[in-house]
Amino acid sequence: MQAASHSSNSNKVYCLVLTTTATAEEAQSLAQAIVEARLGACVQIQPIQSIYRWQGKLCNETEFRLSIKTPQARYAALEHFISAHHSYETPEIVQIAITAGSAAYLQWLDEETRGGTDEPEPDAQFALP
Repeated sequence: MQAASHSSNSNKVYCLVLTTTATAEEAQSLAQAIVEARLGACVQIQPIQSIYRWQGKLCNETEFRLSIKTPQARYAALEHFISAHHSYETPEIVQIAITAGSAAYLQWLDEETRGGTDEPEPDAQFALP
């Protein structure tokens, strides 16, 4: 299977990263920080119902799913960022490969994730929340 790219001579790979939070406020705050840090070009937030087992107990909770679009090369920095800023002891952080996408959208995704926290531009600064 060929990786999604925005030009015929580019081998860039993109991904969707999922995480969940306990509250809408935490989801908003984390999403904004991710986009400000240029670790994701876009973060969508959706309320969901999660049923899972945690520490031997069956849980049924309302959560908020963050769907983060980013170049695969940014995944490690994004994973670290989510882990450092998340309220959960063990947050969900999973990566799903994007195998195709519109050239214009993938180009925009690249442009909006340049110069992030692990790839500083000369005068760019970002203060972690």
